Amino acid sequence: MKAAFFSLFLIAAVPAFAGIHHAQGEMSGEVTATSVWLQSRLTAIPGSVLDETGDVPGKEGVACFEWSESADFSQPNRSKWSTATADHDFIIRSTARGLKPGTLYHYRLVFGESRETAKPGPVRTFKTLSENGPVSFCMGSCMNYHAFMHGKANGGGPVTATAEDQQLGYPSFAAMAALKPDFFIGTGDIVYYDHPAKPAGQTLPELRRKWHEQFRFPRLIEFLAHTPAFWSKDDHDFRFNDADLRGEKLPAPTTGIEIFREQMPIFDEEDRTKPTYRTHRVHKHLQLWFVEGRDYRSPNKMPDGPEKSIWGRKQREWLQTTLKASDANWKVIITPTPMVGPDRNSKTDNHTNLGGFKQEADSFFQWLLDNGLDNVLTFCGDRHWQYHSIHPLGVEEFSVGALNDENAIRGEKPGGPKTTDPEGKIKQPYLYDKPTGGFLHVMIDDSAKLVLEHRDDHGVMLNSVTKTRP
Repeated sequence: MKAAFFSLFLIAAVPAFAGIHHAQGEMSGEVTATSVWLQSRLTAIPGSVLDETGDVPGKEGVACFEWSESADFSQPNRSKWSTATADHDFIIRSTARGLKPGTLYHYRLVFGESRETAKPGPVRTFKTLSENGPVSFCMGSCMNYHAFMHGKANGGGPVTATAEDQQLGYPSFAAMAALKPDFFIGTGDIVYYDHPAKPAGQTLPELRRKWHEQFRFPRLIEFLAHTPAFWSKDDHDFRFNDADLRGEKLPAPTTGIEIFREQMPIFDEEDRTKPTYRTHRVHKHLQLWFVEGRDYRSPNKMPDGPEKSIWGRKQREWLQTTLKASDANWKVIITPTPMVGPDRNSKTDNHTNLGGFKQEADSFFQWLLDNGLDNVLTFCGDRHWQYHSIHPLGVEEFSVGALNDENAIRGEKPGGPKTTDPEGKIKQPYLYDKPTGGFLHVMIDDSAKLVLEHRDDHGVMLNSVTKTRP
């Protein structure tokens, strides 16, 4: 009752504000050694409180970004001026190029109703990637706003969000900020269009509202103000639970695809064609592959076999070609859904499911073995529990679990009669003892030592795996 009252208070207690604001702060994305995307959104209210409709309304204005190696912005670089319009949900996005590798940059939004009245906002930072030296990152998934704000467990996990948490945002972001990672990976279900189910988000304003309410939390703003991010989508931030490309139920597939590209700083805002699958060399010993799991998939209900695919032929061929071409000691596939599991046997949505897309995963793992690629790991989202599993063909998978307690569940062990591995062929060195929100913390150094830590939503380490040069 207390949590529900507090969330209603947040909506009801909004005073009237004049002027122009940036209630969702700033974020940087797709950082490389020499470039990064910078993004903000101009708003009619300052946040973090929602307006009387439960939204953060946008507002027309102009803005640009400044960045500099110096905190006092002596001789800053500046992007071109952009106009925030309703067509792009009042989002401002620019790219900074020609940067120095391994360098800390300061940046800020300069914004206003006109260029003449524009003023700089708070200083944010990002660090470009470098081939050398230690690198660390955090990875999280499944941020269920409705369960968090209304004190409702989505699958049996604990309900722990306090009134303060519901004002500041998910504790996981404070815990990750304390670790000072070089970047963050959000691997799908960033928002939940279909939670609550009544009413589920279907129209464009309803879908955009899900992003606004999520990214106005102070803990998210502070974390993303100093931590570049890479983003992927899954079912809930595409259409609805287990969605494929079929059916008339709203939102339509094209809408889900376009909104993700609009809201996340991955590409130019006008780009409608570049695929969201991509690869980044983030260290001389580590390369990441971000695979797309919704845009090209076969129907979930199609009988499993060689023609059924989550990735589609073009993406699968790209993945195999780039994996073979890489000389990285560790090759990590960032997949929104699991490939090893085990999962519940009631689903047909992912690569572990017996009536789903298991043939594609097994044939891909066999291809890795046949080509001598024994240094490939998978890091997955989607499953709401943390685990470390090993496929019978040797591929290791680390599930990041859900970011908040209210979205965590107990999980499935190999050999369970209601799992995708009833014969217990999968080895599972780690499955957390009880449901908790949290994230994966990953570190690598110049010796190619890879350290992987499962942590709970307050940063307590639950499991640690150290892997040396393969």
